[in-house]
Amino acid sequence: MVTTVRNWSRRSLAAFGFGLVLALAPVLGAFEPSPAIAQTDPLPSWNDGRTKTAILDFVRRVTTEGSADFVPLEERVATFDNDGTLWSEQPMYFQVLFAMDRVKEMDATNPALRDTQPFKAVIDGDRAALAALGEKGLLDIIALTHSGLSVTDFDAIVRKWLATARHPRFDRPYTELVFQPMLELLNFLRANGFKTFIVSGGGIEFMRPWVPSTYGIPPEQIVGSSGKTIFKLNDDKPVIEKLPAVEFVDDGPGKPVGINRFIGRRPVFAAGNSDGDLEMLQWTTLNTGARFGLLVHHTDAVREWAYDRNSEVGRLDKALDQAPQRGWTVVDMKNDWKVIYPFQK
Repeated sequence: MVTTVRNWSRRSLAAFGFGLVLALAPVLGAFEPSPAIAQTDPLPSWNDGRTKTAILDFVRRVTTEGSADFVPLEERVATFDNDGTLWSEQPMYFQVLFAMDRVKEMDATNPALRDTQPFKAVIDGDRAALAALGEKGLLDIIALTHSGLSVTDFDAIVRKWLATARHPRFDRPYTELVFQPMLELLNFLRANGFKTFIVSGGGIEFMRPWVPSTYGIPPEQIVGSSGKTIFKLNDDKPVIEKLPAVEFVDDGPGKPVGINRFIGRRPVFAAGNSDGDLEMLQWTTLNTGARFGLLVHHTDAVREWAYDRNSEVGRLDKALDQAPQRGWTVVDMKNDWKVIYPFQK
């Protein structure tokens, strides 16, 4: 039986990080804030220049007692978008690729999928037909692949996919396509007393299985979009089941709402890469005291991808225009980063 959903909107689609359409990276440092670590260069994969200097200077100012910009330990909150900010997001959001692979896997036990669109298009690899089905097709794919099972079972499915799936361009596990410079930045902030959070439009249940070991960020510090769930007691076994309905959209204006709801503190540092992060950066930086907004600009078509204003995935347009007037630091990936991925070191 194919499950479809009628009450998903375009924003609901964004709730799971879907645009229109581990050899794990080692992470140093504990989950909890630790004392500042003296090191010659805490950001070795960043080229010397204005961007790196701005980050180092900000952290020095807010962690130096007696400084006019000093931020108490409990207020050192840093929020990071995930897709396109901490790992790649091309040729489409990785969660979309997960959903499509899952349709193909489900075809083995449910042959009727081959007779129904959009699943037939996915199974046949017919991108033209899938594109023609548009948003509704993607909504049906989400409904089928992200509901009707327990959160425990979904966790296991995500872990299995991450252990076996390979990126179409690099032929590597998706969790190897994390950005080495950003891993260093996460570690640097934590070493200086910051508590780091993921605030992503991606599904929270999709991120929880791998984010802790990849980024050093525990499950309770992941804020993401979520579908509705229900508690059941089956033969005295408690189960939380995923339902085909949206509960919270953590994208665009939903990000500051999510930060307020789930974190309870206004960040002093926020990093994103697209217009979906615009409101999070505004919420963080348009406030008194020392604040830091960072935008990752994808400018390296050789080592990664180059895209911004016209991209259907990770579009960076309005936020890029606002960056100069807001004083946000824009990372030029091609010029600011010595390497993109850990395997390029």
